[in-house]
Amino acid sequence: MTEPSSQPSHLRTLLILGRTSNLPTVWSNCLAGWLIGGGGNWERYILLNLGATLLYLGGMFLNDAVDADWDRQHKNDRPIARGHISTREVWNWSLGLLLVGSLMLVPLGTDTGICGVLLLLFIVLYDVFHKGLSWSPVLMCLCRFFLILAAASVGVAGITGLSVWSATVMACYVAGLSYLARSESIPGVLRYWPLVLLAAPVVLAFLINDTSHQLTGLAFSLVLVAWVTWRLWFTYGHEKPMIGKTISGLLAGIVLVDLLSVLGGPFPLPMVFIGLFGLALLFQRHIPAT
Repeated sequence: MTEPSSQPSHLRTLLILGRTSNLPTVWSNCLAGWLIGGGGNWERYILLNLGATLLYLGGMFLNDAVDADWDRQHKNDRPIARGHISTREVWNWSLGLLLVGSLMLVPLGTDTGICGVLLLLFIVLYDVFHKGLSWSPVLMCLCRFFLILAAASVGVAGITGLSVWSATVMACYVAGLSYLARSESIPGVLRYWPLVLLAAPVVLAFLINDTSHQLTGLAFSLVLVAWVTWRLWFTYGHEKPMIGKTISGLLAGIVLVDLLSVLGGPFPLPMVFIGLFGLALLFQRHIPAT
């Protein structure tokens, strides 16, 4: 007779529900967007980070609350399906986090508030409809798009053409990995076209970096290409694809994409993003990224 699995602590259950291993990618988006927007007041930047963190966590909780019945049938390793937490409590957490996170962005200005509302809208739309829409990755990538624009709006220069381009490239990368992630829960033939979207950051790096930064851009582009290629090998290079391993690595790679968008900054800056990249990988060893 098989013994039941031990009940995890309530804190660990909440960390798993929030997919907290991906939080460094949210902080990376905020930092990159803020820097592209001209930087400026640190207090505003910190408030932005707090609001974005709560919105991300609220979106992850909402995802599990909406998917509770589906998870019980198809993905019974999730906390609600395993009986580690009630659906009602997860709903309460999600609504509370989304509300507080949204309100924290309001004092940061009209542009930030508008981006925050759109970010909240696409978070909710994705969580509610992602299982039934074949193009739901578009909703996911729009979340990252408006997060970066919200961060840029907090900077002294605000939303500029560069911030829009950087947000668009991030959206392409996230769309690519999201389309791959759908293969994990919706089995089918693996497609190769999403790989084109993953290449968008390298293209932008060559377009935006002037002569003095082209060598640095090339170096970090090669790092991103090597990382993405290695993680894709777990899916496309195996007879039995390990899509989850690929997606977790690509999620951590979001930080490297952010780094490519701000290479013109002071020398210590890359070390901050490399630190966030390492933090994402460290967190993934303890909390599942998907």
